[in-house]
Amino acid sequence: MTLGGVTTLKQRFVIDTTALTDLQTREMMGIDDLCDGMRTILDLIAESRLHLQISCYVPFPSVYKELHEFAKNNDCNDEVIAKIDTWLVKKAPDRHDVKIPSHIFHEYVAYMRERINKGMNVAEEAIREASVQCLSVNPETDAGYDMDNVIDRELIGGIVGKFRNKYRSALRYGILDSAPDIDVLLLAKELDAAVVASDYGIQKWAEQLGVRFVPATTFPMMLQEYLKHTPSKGNDRK
Repeated sequence: MTLGGVTTLKQRFVIDTTALTDLQTREMMGIDDLCDGMRTILDLIAESRLHLQISCYVPFPSVYKELHEFAKNNDCNDEVIAKIDTWLVKKAPDRHDVKIPSHIFHEYVAYMRERINKGMNVAEEAIREASVQCLSVNPETDAGYDMDNVIDRELIGGIVGKFRNKYRSALRYGILDSAPDIDVLLLAKELDAAVVASDYGIQKWAEQLGVRFVPATTFPMMLQEYLKHTPSKGNDRK
């Protein structure tokens, strides 16, 4: 690729679902509607493909299917679906020949053990809190109430809600918890491409694999910056 008379390496990105659906990214772009946000980012990808030969890949079928379902479930129109199909290059990652250093698996197992232990601590804390709360209920003082309903709704219900939030944070933060997450990393490794996502688990393990990571929040601005310095686009925008 030649930019301003200088030959540069062709840029490749592998897109995670969060690259198009991240709420914080939309807020930074001043866009409220999810479908409008997806459309805007896909338009930037299209311009970058046409003017800069930048390629944006999506793992097939895992992330591609996830994007389709996300768009349909949020009532995005056929235009958004067409842009996904047109401007994102669908490719299945090579799960057999992509080589992952063995120390990555060792670190991942150790990290998972740490997260599981944190999840267990959160569960124990919730059990203790529920026990104390239930023991504090006085059947004589609260006579006339449906005690089972009171305990379940007012005591246990609130504790379960807190437990879910803490457990999710303790166990899922920083891990790869889905096949699409792994496919994104494998495809990026295979193509020597950068990963675009807002998922901390993908970011953490991209760094471990030596894969360049681009936060979803900065990706649209990055494309805009590339396009701003393209001679033909610069002339068009004057």
